[in-house]
Amino acid sequence: MKKKWWHDKAAYQIYPKSFLDTNGDGIGDLRGIISKLDYLKDLGIDIIWLSPIYQSPFVDQGYDISDYYKIAEEFGTMEEFDELLAETKKRGMYVLMDLVVNHCSDKHEWFQKALKDPYGKYAGYFHFVKGKDGKEPSNYRSYFGGSAWEPVPGTDLYYLHMFAKEQPDLNWENPELRQEIYKMINWWLDKGLAGFRIDAIINIKKDLSFPSFEPDGPDGLASCVKMVEEVQGVGDYFEDIKKNTFEKYDAFTVAEVFNMKDDELAEFIGDDGHFSTMFDFSAHMLAQGESGWCNSRKPSFKEWRDTIFASQKRMQGVGFPANIIENHDEPRGASRFLPNYAQNEAGKKTLATTSIFLYGIPFIYQGQEIGMTNCRRNDISEYDDISTKDQYREALAAGCSRKQALECCYENSRDNARTPMQWRAGEGAGFTDGTPWLDLNPNYTQINVEEQAERPDSVLSYYKKLLALKKSPEYKETFTYGRFVPAYEEQDGIFAYHRISGKDAAKADSDGETDTAADTAADPVQDILIAANYGTEPCVLKLDGQSGRVLLSNTGKEEEGTCEITETGTITLNSCEAAVILLR
Repeated sequence: MKKKWWHDKAAYQIYPKSFLDTNGDGIGDLRGIISKLDYLKDLGIDIIWLSPIYQSPFVDQGYDISDYYKIAEEFGTMEEFDELLAETKKRGMYVLMDLVVNHCSDKHEWFQKALKDPYGKYAGYFHFVKGKDGKEPSNYRSYFGGSAWEPVPGTDLYYLHMFAKEQPDLNWENPELRQEIYKMINWWLDKGLAGFRIDAIINIKKDLSFPSFEPDGPDGLASCVKMVEEVQGVGDYFEDIKKNTFEKYDAFTVAEVFNMKDDELAEFIGDDGHFSTMFDFSAHMLAQGESGWCNSRKPSFKEWRDTIFASQKRMQGVGFPANIIENHDEPRGASRFLPNYAQNEAGKKTLATTSIFLYGIPFIYQGQEIGMTNCRRNDISEYDDISTKDQYREALAAGCSRKQALECCYENSRDNARTPMQWRAGEGAGFTDGTPWLDLNPNYTQINVEEQAERPDSVLSYYKKLLALKKSPEYKETFTYGRFVPAYEEQDGIFAYHRISGKDAAKADSDGETDTAADTAADPVQDILIAANYGTEPCVLKLDGQSGRVLLSNTGKEEEGTCEITETGTITLNSCEAAVILLR
């Protein structure tokens, strides 16, 4: 594996609207982000990813961009953005922005010009397609529900929108459009961006015949995903983007990909792949129901663990994954993945331990480092998210009661992650002096940065320890390039794996597979075991007669000298206890 500048880094996603408001309008801003750079640096963060801050009507919270070259006035000015870049550089940090180029806003100049001349130049920037028999060109359902086609006023044409109707899809078959996008990407990279998180990128390739599919719901529609899954040639677009933009700047690119085929992995994130990395959503996909949130489910511990293990083993021989517990599109990880008895600080630390040391680069979402949770609402009117409102309607249509439909929203809504950052226990949670754009999670009085910063046993303090250990000179090589090897899979409730570097790393996996990570790892051999007990009862782990030393424990026992490995080579982990153990 070719070593890259970003391999040993830790990343942090900021949802600007909910991070910190400095002018009292209830909306987070760039000035707020600048004021917290030292907080992020102290946490151990190297890379900051900003969710969209471009000019937008905010139908889909900024993922509907009306001008790619302007900062939304809600967030601040371009001068403030330049200041942010300069201040991060002073601290040895990097900034990523969201790149949203599958679609734009219907308020974008291109689309407005297309509407004025539906058969002209700018109509070719989009998918303006003639209807069939007075109806839509095909039976696609958008990601947000309802038809993915919207009539073009005054014509028999329809335009495609795989997301909201206010987000018309861009036509990547058009070479002039592609050049406009490349120019925009390079403009931002010239400013000093380190790269991009690339939104919904798999969707840019369309089958221009737009075939209909067998309906998969009572609405007579079929998910637009089916068209994306069957079309070929999207990799050609990715290589063209890379050649014309990212490659010139050694930019770090993180792809959002949900429906890539397994045999395409090397094409996406290999040494010569389209992107630097891609998010691993394998565990998050487990909860998806066949027909939406109303039949979503919470996977079993074994299913969740085994899915992560399989994904790790698949990716480590190919490229570097980006590992997440949560993000702006997902509910809070502590609420989603932890059983009820573990939804406490010990459980949150356990979840953090097993995530941070996985093979790949960790992405921490704002508030994750203090253990923020899902937020229960009393009525659908209290939600802002467009997809949540659609799923609520779908749940009612499927026969759920109002109470049941709201419970589905509590478990799955994107708004769970978008509640304002909880800085302190005082009014406004330290997020704003005004009225927050989205109601605070009421538990901000118990879960907040100020309280945890003063407490050495807090979730926040533990995240600092985790990241410091991961990047420590003595162990960084192993935690970065060491081979991932699952352990104790036969023991109920145990999530454990080795990170092994050095000449014997390739021999460590029982399946006999080898990996280029072993070739780049340091000598001599270093074997670090990450072990966590998600069960309710204490568990004894036999370390195969090896002695060892506990580097870190979520209970702090290593500091007290009470989390010891016995002379016979065993260690006992209580419920919701995790430890990082140097075996050799």
